[in-house]
Amino acid sequence: MKRFLTYFLVSVTGLALLGMLGLGGIYIWATKDLPGFTRITDYRPPLVTTVYARDNSILGYFYREKRFLARLDEMPQHLPLAFLAAEDDSFYRHEGIDFRAILRAFMKNMQAGTIRQGGSTITQQVIKRLLLTSERSYERKIKEAILAYRLERYLSKDEILTIYLNQIYLGAGAYGVEAAARSYFGKHVGELSIAESALLAGLPQAPSKYNPLNNPQDAYTRQLYVLHRMLQLGWITPSQYDAAINEKLVFTSMADPSWGTGAWYLEEVRRRLIDYLSEDNMEKLGIKLERYGEDAVYESGLHVYTAMDPKHQKYAEQSLRDGLVASTKRRGWRGPVEHLESKEAREAFLRDNPVDAAAMQHEGWIKVLVTRVTAAGADVRFGSYKGRMDVETMHWCRTPDPTVVTDYVPAVKDARTVVKAGDVVWAQLMLPDAGKSFDAASVTPDTDFSLAIAQYPEVQGALVSIEPQTGDVVALVGGYSFADSQYNRAVQAKRQPGSAFKPIVYSTALDNGYTPASTVLDAPFVYTDDATAKTWRPENFSGEFYGPTLLRTALVKSRNLCTIRIAQDIGIPAIVERAKALGLEGPFPFDLSVSLGSVAVSPLNLTEAYTAFAHEGLRAQHRMITGIKSAWDEPIATFEPQQTEALTPQNAYIMASLMKEVVRDGTGFRARVLKRPLGGKTGTSNDERDAWFVLISPYLVSVSYVGFDDLTPMGKWETGSRAASPIVVGYRQGVEEDYPVQDFPMPPGIVQVRIDGKTGNLAGPGSETSYFMPFKEGTQPTVVEGSAPRHGADDARSGEDLMKQMF
Repeated sequence: MKRFLTYFLVSVTGLALLGMLGLGGIYIWATKDLPGFTRITDYRPPLVTTVYARDNSILGYFYREKRFLARLDEMPQHLPLAFLAAEDDSFYRHEGIDFRAILRAFMKNMQAGTIRQGGSTITQQVIKRLLLTSERSYERKIKEAILAYRLERYLSKDEILTIYLNQIYLGAGAYGVEAAARSYFGKHVGELSIAESALLAGLPQAPSKYNPLNNPQDAYTRQLYVLHRMLQLGWITPSQYDAAINEKLVFTSMADPSWGTGAWYLEEVRRRLIDYLSEDNMEKLGIKLERYGEDAVYESGLHVYTAMDPKHQKYAEQSLRDGLVASTKRRGWRGPVEHLESKEAREAFLRDNPVDAAAMQHEGWIKVLVTRVTAAGADVRFGSYKGRMDVETMHWCRTPDPTVVTDYVPAVKDARTVVKAGDVVWAQLMLPDAGKSFDAASVTPDTDFSLAIAQYPEVQGALVSIEPQTGDVVALVGGYSFADSQYNRAVQAKRQPGSAFKPIVYSTALDNGYTPASTVLDAPFVYTDDATAKTWRPENFSGEFYGPTLLRTALVKSRNLCTIRIAQDIGIPAIVERAKALGLEGPFPFDLSVSLGSVAVSPLNLTEAYTAFAHEGLRAQHRMITGIKSAWDEPIATFEPQQTEALTPQNAYIMASLMKEVVRDGTGFRARVLKRPLGGKTGTSNDERDAWFVLISPYLVSVSYVGFDDLTPMGKWETGSRAASPIVVGYRQGVEEDYPVQDFPMPPGIVQVRIDGKTGNLAGPGSETSYFMPFKEGTQPTVVEGSAPRHGADDARSGEDLMKQMF
């Protein structure tokens, strides 16, 4: 018996040693190529970058995986408990491995003959998702267990749980509980109820199967299981359980504003962020991020703050759209989008183009099929609905004629001259209360809609608005529709500004002996380039000549020939130097055409240049991004306002006053509707290829541009005044009330005198026209009109000298 007991003990010891050796061998084998896990301790998952408007509303998101970082203390207590109940209720008791769960899973897998259940703890799931593959094998499970045990030596339970709740995929493109709360319930994670938390906690096992949007019954069954486990574990009370199972869940996704209002602004912010966070720039600036360039923008969870004002952006986009639609209508009717001859084609169009009544809005565009036409109008169908377009809505649908001002062509009186049965055209829904949607619930297939025929614009444009005190770009629009074209004309398009460049010329003249009362000759001008032997004969827009003209009037009436003579006198190098001081990028050739705006600039660049006229000579560097923070709210960069003195305050004030005259008495007259002290300048390039309008005030500088991308002429009379100024005016009507009424502050060294409108002398009793104008002290006229033949004996630009220039 004694010998048997000895043999038995030796055998057991030997088997134990063999087992230990076997386990040791398995351990060595499993750990020989284990990945390093210490990077988990500095958890940096791919996170959504959020871009904010100036009022902290969200402009948009950049991401590859839709994941938002949420701390454990930001979650309601019942949310992590729901996940623990569903996935690992002993999480706070084990050391990374739950041997009971592993044994239970092993027995079920043996019965099934394949790996069906893993028995993984939450720690193991973190290891699997961040370090290992999702391959189902015993080798992977062993490695997972070893790493999980090690991880629990480095991180606290709360830290591991935080990583899990932010990393887990929960379906619908949502990674982590914050993204899931937004995607399924339209709220933040801290607002989730017990019932909502239980539903999310049921998703990790099979996100597609239990997705409540696609499989509500399966999701509800899984939710009940989680709630029952929470009740069993004593983590919720019976009354909380009853309330949760009876709670009616409302599924809605939090609105994603990305690429809606402010799409061009958002895209420009994206481009600039990628450049700013390039590897070289980050190294130069000492910015510490795990990623750089595009990866930093799409995965670092940055908080990016911008100067965009949502109200400004909304009115800017709507006004540009209205202006481009008006411009395309002035060019007449281009014809239908397509014509469908056969009955089969027409039926296919209605079938393949359904219309959701709930989505119809006053500004909404709808493609409609014309079914019958009479002189009084056309009957149309769209989707399962019907409507009518009266001939009154077709008044503008004339034959295009680029040489005619179409507003003065007789309106269309017969709808049959515009459309015919089978035509597919654009239309807009007309509602009794403009701008309001109708009650979609009251719409039936028998509802008869009233529509207006429309034409999708081919002409494009841009609008930029900057606050000159800071350089903040409060609105930026790059075209008619971002969905149709992402080309940002506000930033990327460079076009000739035409007469919108003239204030640069006149500003230079004021520093080279000219005053608002100087007289300039408006007469034929011929210039021959010695290098090319080419002859240039510029003309005024009207084709007329006005003789001796005050500098004030030459700018207000935008006289080309006066501007060229000034440029010839003061020299193109001086003008180019002034343009560069104002931030215009060029390049600038040294020829006289520069004075008429022949050098292409972007709308953003021109807007920035005009900030100096609006703000006492200080050019504000435009600012779109105001600050960047990390996912943990650590400051990365702050962009302070930057200003450069480009003009003297006196020069800026005189120029602003002259541009106020452009609004009061010149081509900027449409801005008078705003009833404020505003300066303006129109611009039109050759053949009406480009139309511009600039409107300045001490608090806002706004520029609009209109033109075809391929530089096709827009047609006679599509000028800066007609095509571009209504866009700025429409936008400013929506935002002016946000600023108190302000005039340009008069600096020291300025005197104001009333001058005769013809001679520039001090106005006298016999002056038919007079203007109250500012002068640099000491340059104002001193002779009263009627008391001498001319207003200054030492004036080199007297009427007598100017007449000599003609011969």
